[in-house]
Amino acid sequence: MQRYLTDRKRADGLGSGRHGTHHHWHMMMTSLALVVVVPVFLVTFLAGFGGTYAEVVAYFSQPIPAIIVALSLIVTISHVTSEAIVAVEDYVHGARGKLLIIGLNWFSYILIAVGLFAIARMAL
Repeated sequence: MQRYLTDRKRADGLGSGRHGTHHHWHMMMTSLALVVVVPVFLVTFLAGFGGTYAEVVAYFSQPIPAIIVALSLIVTISHVTSEAIVAVEDYVHGARGKLLIIGLNWFSYILIAVGLFAIARMAL
């Protein structure tokens, strides 16, 4: 029966997940943000590097370094999570893939929350 199907009919149901454009723009925006945030983060990090514990905490408790570290944390984890989800969608199928995507999302939210808590704790 399969040999009588047209190419279009064979591909029906295997096509667009209807999220490609959204994912593409998300990745483009996070990539662009990383191009800006990573060098600024490196400059900020190296400026606070090398002091005593009290000096480093005092430096990163200032608003500008804390905001830069928080932004770099959020953008980096968001970008890496999106890439990991695409890899899971491509190579892991069924319920295991869905559970892995849910786990990746939760893990990324937990990482962001812990990182922001640490930055807030240091800043306050």
